[in-house]
This record gives sequence, structure tokens and C-alpha cells, in this order.
Amino acid sequence: MLRQSTSIGPNIRRNRRAVYGIVMNAVWYEPFSKSSEDRIAAERAQSFYMNWFLDPIIFGKYPEEMKNILGSLLPDFSNDYLKKLKNGFLDFIGINHYTSFYAKDCLYSTCERGPGVSKTEGYYLRTALKNNVLIGESSAVDWLYVYPEGMEKMVTYLKNRYNNKPMFITENGFGVMNPPDSRTNDFLNDDKRVEYMKSYLDALLSAIRKGADVRGYFAWSLLDNFEWLSGYTIRFGLYYVDFATLSRTPKSSAKWYKQFISNFTSFEVANSV
Repeated sequence: MLRQSTSIGPNIRRNRRAVYGIVMNAVWYEPFSKSSEDRIAAERAQSFYMNWFLDPIIFGKYPEEMKNILGSLLPDFSNDYLKKLKNGFLDFIGINHYTSFYAKDCLYSTCERGPGVSKTEGYYLRTALKNNVLIGESSAVDWLYVYPEGMEKMVTYLKNRYNNKPMFITENGFGVMNPPDSRTNDFLNDDKRVEYMKSYLDALLSAIRKGADVRGYFAWSLLDNFEWLSGYTIRFGLYYVDFATLSRTPKSSAKWYKQFISNFTSFEVANSV
């Protein structure tokens, strides 16, 4: 953060046309139940997962939820550090949003082992399953569940917490399996991806209509690519790529998205296409 702040300040002064931002992996967390413990756990999950980056940059301090649990384990911000941090600029927040989970309290309740349950993660259990029902339709990607409401809630949360700082959706997309024996035609009619994009763009539009300052949306991804965790076993592209020949073929999603961005340049409903 300090390196970013001290390097951005002089650059901004030299080039007033430049804008600077940070991109966050933004997962939305729903409370596992209506209990106050789970509601607070969902807020704690956001603080330990995302706000611990943004709060120091924007507010000059760590989230209260982190300070309450980690205390002296968190580094102190000296006055000199805070002064240098405030000299930096954050013009926008980039949001990589794909999916949502439930957050179950593990601070006052007993939890089985799982993601989020440790002290350094915030004492909450991250789970997609409640009463044997998933939070949203599952996909080929083991962490991606279709929950479009999470897009609107995530954007609205950031709007309210950070004074409606301009936002860009820097990643949003849907992945499918790439079996070794698959053929090109197996991927071209990607109706699930089109449905996903329609529903998430609709949710984003709802947030914008309610005042969220969202400046742009970037689909992940233009082309099938090498995914960090999955390599070539998952395809996210709007264009099918033959990895042997590198030829590229538009999928149904590419044709739909082309029509969408060509015909609807402002507050139009995605589902109308």
C-alpha cells in the first residue's frame, strides 16, 4: 500500500489524465441464518476477505472486525505512514465478481473444519450449502455458484461503505469443463453462459439505477485461456480457442454480447435481448 501511494502521487501530479485503482476479488457473503451471530459473521467475512485491503487505502486503518480479533497481530500505522498513504490516490475500485457464499458464525458457535474458520481468516465458515440446498446453481468450476443477487449486493455494499467511489466490474464470467475428448461444437451453443451474463448484468443494472457509480463492465473472458487454478481444463471464453491450432470461433455468448453492447449503451434491461 505504501509503495502504491508513494509512486502514484508523483505520477498523478505529472499526468492529470491518468487514473489509478485497485482490483479486488469480490465474493459476496450471505448470512447463513437470520441470527445476529451469522449476520455479524457475514460482515466479518467481508472485512477479512476484502476490506482489509480497501480500508487501509481509503480510511487509513484496518476494519474494526479485524482489530477486535487480531489486535496487536496487525501492524501499526505510524503517523508518517498515514501521511504518505493519504498522499496517494485511489480513483476507482475494480471488482472481480463471480459468485457468492454463506457465512456461518464460528466465533460463538461450533464449526467443523473448513474455509474461513481460523482466527486469521475471521472465525466464520464459508459454505455454499444450507439445508442441503446450494446458494445457487453449481457449475463446472468448484467455487462458482450462480447467484446474480450477489452482484447487486456487492456493488451496493461497496457504494455505501466507500462513499460511492467509481467502480468497474473488471471480471465476471462463467466457466465450463473442457474434457480431453471434447470437440469444438460441444462448446459453441453456450446457453448457460448467456443466461449467467443476462442475470448478472440485470443485477448490476439494478444497482446502477439505485445510484451506484459503475463506469464499466468487462466479461471474463474474450478467449478461452489458461486459468490459474484449472489450466486448460475450464473454458471461460466468449470465443472458443483450439489450443492445437489457435483458431478462434465465436460462441453463442459472443454473438449475444455483441448484440447487447451494440444495441444497449445505457440503462436497458439485459433480458430484453
